[in-house]
Amino acid sequence: MTLSIDGTELSARGSLNGQAPRCEHVDISPGAERGLPQCGGCLVLGLSWTRLLVCLTCGWVACSDDSPGTHAREHYRETDHPVVAALAPETAWRWCYVHERTV
Repeated sequence: MTLSIDGTELSARGSLNGQAPRCEHVDISPGAERGLPQCGGCLVLGLSWTRLLVCLTCGWVACSDDSPGTHAREHYRETDHPVVAALAPETAWRWCYVHERTV
C-alpha cells in the first residue's frame, strides 16, 4: 500500500501521475458491429447532429451530447450500455457514461 503525504492511500485516488484508474467498462464491451452512420432519433425529429457516437455494447449509432437530441445518452439511460466511441474512424476517443469521463 502506498500512502500520500496526508496519509491517504494512493490506489484509492488514482495512479501516481494523477490520472483516474482504468475503467473496467471498456473491458466488458464486446465491440459490436456498427449501425448506419446516422442518428435515427434525429432523422425522425428532423434534427441535425453535431457528432455521431457508436455504442460499444450493441453497435447503436446516435448523436452526441453536443447535438440537440443527445440520443446516445438517451440510449445509455434506456439500456445501461456504458461505453460509446466516436464514429469517426480517425479517432480512438471513447466515453464511459458510468464514470462520466473519457476512457
